[in-house]
Amino acid sequence: MHQPYKPVSLFAGHYLDRNAWERDDAAWFEVARRDTRTRYILARGTAQLIVHEPAPHVVFLGGDDPRVAVVQERQAILLGWYEGARCVLIEDDSTDIVPPPGARFEELRPLSSLLPEREAGLLAYARALSIWRAKHRYCGACGAPTQPARAGHVLGCSNAACGHTMFPRIDPAIIVLVSDGERALLGRQASWPKHRYSTIAGFVEPGESIEAAVAREVLEETGVTLADVTYHSSQPWPFPSSLMIGFHAVAATRDIARHDSELEDAQWFTRAQIAAGHPLLSPRTSISWRLIESWFDAGWPVPLAELA
Repeated sequence: MHQPYKPVSLFAGHYLDRNAWERDDAAWFEVARRDTRTRYILARGTAQLIVHEPAPHVVFLGGDDPRVAVVQERQAILLGWYEGARCVLIEDDSTDIVPPPGARFEELRPLSSLLPEREAGLLAYARALSIWRAKHRYCGACGAPTQPARAGHVLGCSNAACGHTMFPRIDPAIIVLVSDGERALLGRQASWPKHRYSTIAGFVEPGESIEAAVAREVLEETGVTLADVTYHSSQPWPFPSSLMIGFHAVAATRDIARHDSELEDAQWFTRAQIAAGHPLLSPRTSISWRLIESWFDAGWPVPLAELA
């Protein structure tokens, strides 16, 4: 498997080869069935089939499994090639599939840090597709039912007079670590655990560039203006369908004045405060933690990962 770079965040790695051209084969499902190496993962809504013994893992089923043998093509999506084998997502839209002994359908988010990273990335991809398909069962142009095409990656209107075609959608969102050199600007929402602060984030609006969204969100939520913005990394975040685009930014001003109610509080924190455990940071699986880590490590003798 080709891996041109080392991923920075969870879900962001090269965990499979998508081989998108294979989706153009109208007989892809029959080809998958005939291939004895094909592996199948099962989903029920946004929950996916997991086993916990001896440790949390995705349940991969073979084509000879009776749970797979009864599914129809409309329930299947070709994900790509995982560890060299074709991998297909099966959506149990009738709740008729009985899980194997010891396995159950579970949500990804609380398991994301417990699963092997490659499996977590695979399930994040599958979850995003399931959410998209569930939200587009009917054509947004004429209201007719949709039907899958291109191995489940396209939904087309069943009304021949309409012919509207829908593709998977993601919601771009920016997330930024703003610093003045020695301090980082972090905010918190009222619903978060006590003492938790995170980087500034928000969705990109129509007609807005990503860079403009960074400046706007920081200004709206903290009143701070920016002098410079630098791209850091990105993270797929299928909760439900975001792509988090991460930045580092240099503050041009330092006075905090919140202009909306998005945050309960916003403060500047030094590396010494963060090293001492205040504030409580986002989980290590988040791009927010990675943004803070890279800034922190550039000016502190002990890496944040060793302190957290």
